[in-house]
Amino acid sequence: MKPSREISRLLEIMAALRDPETGCPWDLKQDFSTIAPYTIEEACEVADAIERGDLVDLCDELGDLLLQVAFHAQMAEEAGYFAFPDVVEAITTKLIRRHPHVFGDRSAGNPGEVKELWEAIKAEERAEKATRKAASGLAPARKSLLDGVPVAMPALKKAVKLQQKAGAVGFDWNDPKAVLAKLREEIAEVEEVLDQGDTAALKDEIGDMLFVIANLARHADIDPEAALEGTNAKFRRRFAHIERALESAGRDFSQTDLSEMDALWDEAKEQEKRG
Repeated sequence: MKPSREISRLLEIMAALRDPETGCPWDLKQDFSTIAPYTIEEACEVADAIERGDLVDLCDELGDLLLQVAFHAQMAEEAGYFAFPDVVEAITTKLIRRHPHVFGDRSAGNPGEVKELWEAIKAEERAEKATRKAASGLAPARKSLLDGVPVAMPALKKAVKLQQKAGAVGFDWNDPKAVLAKLREEIAEVEEVLDQGDTAALKDEIGDMLFVIANLARHADIDPEAALEGTNAKFRRRFAHIERALESAGRDFSQTDLSEMDALWDEAKEQEKRG
């Protein structure tokens, strides 16, 4: 079998990998739950390539992500649920329906109006989907406003989604400073539990603190996931400065101490400030 630019070749390869007689033992062993973590990982690698501005990697990573779609669709087809063309039809239907200002007779003159229109249509879709699932017996109809938040979503993003949904019905602070006051309260509770040495309670209180931090970021119109990723990148840069400084001096971490590393860290900060 030869590579191709056609999507049909990818589907042929995926079907061959899952062939019960001649397929790959590893691929045949997989199911939706075992493949799901790879799907999340590939989506993260796409985001990483974008963040690094590496368009060569981006092309490759998008292919890996597309494979995940083909893999799930192949397993679904084998079980008689749906096939890849159904996935394509579902997304094209959704895009046309959610853009009536492009493909229909509605109007939206700015991004804000588009978002309002999009959210209204999504709400209608959720209600219709819940009704269909309940009628088919596949899953119970949703009973909570928060049920639509994916379980596998990264925790910080999930926190923001939950807060947005609760906020839509008025369960929210109106002032970011009120959230900041709540954060101070949570920090005090973490400090109190630290003195007690209760690991389970500490985990709970740190979770509360992180949830409030996500809420503060949301009120400031900042994506907490992106903010933390920026700090991760900053930590990498500054730690790399420490490594380079030690290497240039012919030393390693066993030949230094925290005070020297802190000094090198501050040096890296100053270099960043100078541009």
